[in-house]
Amino acid sequence: MQLPYLTASSRVRLTPFSTRVEEAGAQAYTTYNHMHLPTIFRSPQEDYAHLKSAVQVWDVSVERQVEIRGPDALKLVQLTTPRDVSRMKDDQCFYIPMVDETGGMLNDPILLKLEDQRFWVSLADSDMLYYYKGLANGLGLNVQVFEPDVCPLAVQGPKADALVGRVFGPDVVETKFFRHTRVNIAGKPMVIARSGWSLQGGFEIYLDGTEHGETLWDMLFEAGADLDVRAGCPSTIERIEGGLLSFGNDMTPEHTPFEAGLGKYCHLETATSCLGHAALVEKREPTRQVRPVEISGEAVPALRAPWPVVDGNGQPAGFVSSAAWSPDFSTNVAIAMLDRAHWSAGSELEVQTPAGTQSLMVRDKFWI
Repeated sequence: MQLPYLTASSRVRLTPFSTRVEEAGAQAYTTYNHMHLPTIFRSPQEDYAHLKSAVQVWDVSVERQVEIRGPDALKLVQLTTPRDVSRMKDDQCFYIPMVDETGGMLNDPILLKLEDQRFWVSLADSDMLYYYKGLANGLGLNVQVFEPDVCPLAVQGPKADALVGRVFGPDVVETKFFRHTRVNIAGKPMVIARSGWSLQGGFEIYLDGTEHGETLWDMLFEAGADLDVRAGCPSTIERIEGGLLSFGNDMTPEHTPFEAGLGKYCHLETATSCLGHAALVEKREPTRQVRPVEISGEAVPALRAPWPVVDGNGQPAGFVSSAAWSPDFSTNVAIAMLDRAHWSAGSELEVQTPAGTQSLMVRDKFWI
């Protein structure tokens, strides 16, 4: 089905890389944190195959940063997450569930500690800048909260190390997973982290200064010509195969971290100042939870709203939140939120898709 065209508007911001992304042939976009995020270049299937075999450069400026600095920076961050961040090192990145006072998920960002009393919160798709500002002002915290001029650019794929090594040197390639270091771009030190929203490995470069966007993009493409470097974007197929959850799709404020399968990031014994602590203590035994599921039959259509899942008697059992046909596994890979009675591996259910009812089986693990 042909979807309506996305009308241009200054309310949906361009990025420092938008010109280069358009020149690279982006065919489709979505909106994310009030910015353009490309979603297709050649085709979803070809982009997916290339990501798994070569190296791509992704404009992920949509991962907006909230900078929190000052004597109460750690206190403010800890108020919003059940993960204990008190022992973070100055070069660490933490994946953190953000929750409200009910324990409901507000975001699942990457937290970067840059130095003592200074953090970046690299956001998924929700307006957490205002939440942090509200808490800081309402509680009278001694902290500055603002959005810096920082736009991430991801380098992902099995040849990402080779490309980053050519541009920034072998020492950067030695950076450990979820650690960050500094690189020089246009004479300015900038943060680079070994992270990214794919299972193929790579880095995220935190461009500091919009005016340097095209310089950084061109550096990577000139160095990676013989590596088959291409412009790319997060792949729905690949991220479902690997179990990377999408905030707003697979989890929303209606779900707790325990329901989203993020219980290992809830340190309820130590992160007691989290605003949702009391609620999460009560909700630590979920009655529904995220599961990998396989949908039989022909390729499913694009998912635009959750698909109901029912048991053999037609009774509600949960819903599918993400789904796509996987060329590598020759099946429909999917993520579902399922009730406890139906979430065991091997359970057979039915999902009601726009193309009709199809069989669904719960898996014991994701595909990659």
